[in-house]
Amino acid sequence: MPTIPSIVLNNSVKIPQLGFGVYQIEPGDVRAATDRALKAGYRHIDTAAAYANEAGVGEAVRASGIPRDEIFITTKLRNADQGHEGALRAFETSRKELGLDVIDLYLIHWPYPRHNLFVESWKALEKLYADGVVRAIGVSNFLQPHLDRILAEGDIVPAVNQIELHPSFQQAELIAYSAARGIAVESYSPLGQGQDLTGAVMRSIAQNHGKSPAQVVLRWHLQRGFIVIPKSVSEHRVHENIDVFDFSLTQEEIDSINGLESGLRTSGDPATFDFPQI
Repeated sequence: MPTIPSIVLNNSVKIPQLGFGVYQIEPGDVRAATDRALKAGYRHIDTAAAYANEAGVGEAVRASGIPRDEIFITTKLRNADQGHEGALRAFETSRKELGLDVIDLYLIHWPYPRHNLFVESWKALEKLYADGVVRAIGVSNFLQPHLDRILAEGDIVPAVNQIELHPSFQQAELIAYSAARGIAVESYSPLGQGQDLTGAVMRSIAQNHGKSPAQVVLRWHLQRGFIVIPKSVSEHRVHENIDVFDFSLTQEEIDSINGLESGLRTSGDPATFDFPQI
């Protein structure tokens, strides 16, 4: 079973650098999927209220027999629950669904900017952190203007900004901005929903190392210092995605992958994304 390195967040909490995402895994399937991931060696599970599968994640964690302090759980605040009181209520709902006393990382899922509630929501997360019911707080899909307001009007610097990030959509300026302020970058859709796996550059590097293109892309995320949360319901891919610690990319290979930037966003634009159910 591989040993997964950790990233030390800006409040000294350690987060496993490679995790298992459960986005779009059906509620009836997520317990088995999470169980497979835990048995494969993953110790970081990323869910969200919007995924409607927190309960199954919690069931798998409790049934695993793994000590609670060895598993890192992330969940997220849904847009429709933003606002100070709404966020506090939503956190309690998530905590009940997961069956956990303490959640390791709680994120505001999207800035939802037209509604102008994310600063209120952030102050609710700061209260949860002060109350000791969450070990770290952060954001997801926040662009620089949204982070500017959190930093100016809040009291705590986010520990994490979870963003869409893959070779064809690298958000270099946002990464640099976050890193300069001690905000760890976490990659979702790390394989570009599969679209980053088919090019000649990726195939060539994979062949050089006797690895799959997906393993090469995940290794690129890790060596760039990002936290990364691939998702799969395939047992083969669950094992393949964690088998990325026995090789390293050269700087030339990293530079070649960096050169694949094409601005290919595959999810919503945080500046305009306005769906309450997420």
